[in-house]
Amino acid sequence: MFANHSEFSRRSMLSRCASGFGLMALEGIHALETRAGTRQGGGKHHQARAKQVILCYMSGGFSHIDSFDPKPKLQKLAGKPMPVTVERTQFNNNGNIFPSPFTFKSCGQSGLAISSMFPKMQQWCADDLTVIRSMTTRFNEHAQGNFAFHTGFPFMGHPSAGAWINYGLGSANRNMPGYVVLQSGGAVPPHGGVGLFSNGFLPAHHQASILKVNAAEAVANIQPAEETDLQQSRLRLINRLDRDFLNLSGKPASVEAAIKNYETAFRMQQAVPELTDLHEESPATRKLYGIDDPHPQKAAYAHQCLMARRLVERGVRFVELSCLSENIGAGGAANPWDQHGDLEKGHGAMAHQVDQPIAALLVDLKQRGLLEQTIVVFAGEFGRTPFSQGSNGRDHNPFGFSLWVAGGGFKGGVTYGATDELGYHAIERPCDIYDLWATILHQLGIDHEAQTYLYGGRNMRLTDVHGSILRDLVS
Repeated sequence: MFANHSEFSRRSMLSRCASGFGLMALEGIHALETRAGTRQGGGKHHQARAKQVILCYMSGGFSHIDSFDPKPKLQKLAGKPMPVTVERTQFNNNGNIFPSPFTFKSCGQSGLAISSMFPKMQQWCADDLTVIRSMTTRFNEHAQGNFAFHTGFPFMGHPSAGAWINYGLGSANRNMPGYVVLQSGGAVPPHGGVGLFSNGFLPAHHQASILKVNAAEAVANIQPAEETDLQQSRLRLINRLDRDFLNLSGKPASVEAAIKNYETAFRMQQAVPELTDLHEESPATRKLYGIDDPHPQKAAYAHQCLMARRLVERGVRFVELSCLSENIGAGGAANPWDQHGDLEKGHGAMAHQVDQPIAALLVDLKQRGLLEQTIVVFAGEFGRTPFSQGSNGRDHNPFGFSLWVAGGGFKGGVTYGATDELGYHAIERPCDIYDLWATILHQLGIDHEAQTYLYGGRNMRLTDVHGSILRDLVS
């Protein structure tokens, strides 16, 4: 091109190449805007029915036989010894058969059975729920059960489902993290701590960001302490130094992840204050969720549910909500559904906290056309025994319990599987958490067997070496 080297000066080069600088800049902007949803962790394998997930995690283990799996046999055998062998329980303080203190009724056009604990779910969304009554787990202790549910493994160090989904699909909003955990009103992580929301061995920018939605600042120090121009200048310098270090580092993946976290944090300074400002929400919407309810825990949980809708509207891939302790002496802050005593009072209080906000979330998503693309999950780490612990509580039951899923192509108003007549063991279509995540990933367009990450010499995945898609539940 430059046969005569005398023509190759800075001035001539700029003259000849200047017309391409605009295209280079345009390409850079286009790359930033289209990076969302790009193929990161295997990408989409087939046509997706859903784009994002909301997990309403009932930490502590809510009782299936008091919520979504009625057992009339317990009423007939009330106070009698169990007629079958009793497995070892967490505390082995086992009593006799304990019938549900709550009543059930058939709801919606489907006739789905829902407990009186959940009056709003009965009225508003029975036909949207897919109730799995044959869920099982291998773990009978809270921390292990929580890790198993979130990561597929009973100990820390593995990526949470939210991290896997974010890794697989990429962010749909470059100004927000793809995986968010919501807290409010003093809520704390379930037993297992923040490791439940970890990226594990995946790049660090796939870990959850915790938003305290009703705090003065949802994210600590989200407001810049210096002028925007000065901050941008400082960040440009830091970014250049980071990039130089990246080129020299022996661990480019970890450095690249740290840089991405810094960049996301900077963009969140504008996105988070707008996200958490509820002034644009109508009084009718606030009333629907119960934002201004006089019951403080219910109002705080309602705030999370409304924020979850706002997050999925903005393309956040995975949102998890956190229950609050009701301070009633049964169930601790980390596991508020854990009623080993006074179950009627404890479960009644917890259901009152979450019933209207979650039902409102489904109604609101549906009327906005978002439920079709959003999978909502209502689950705990295990169920409760059909016999009492002490006089009026229930111990942990991993052998058969319930959860429900809604939206995202799941068939509404149906049940899947069954426990025995006592609600003790899953006897019809037993399944486990690997099957649940395999099905959710399938609805998101991901092949759960193909989405892997090489770690420790092995191709790791969310479903480990397990998992079958529950095809009867989805379209």
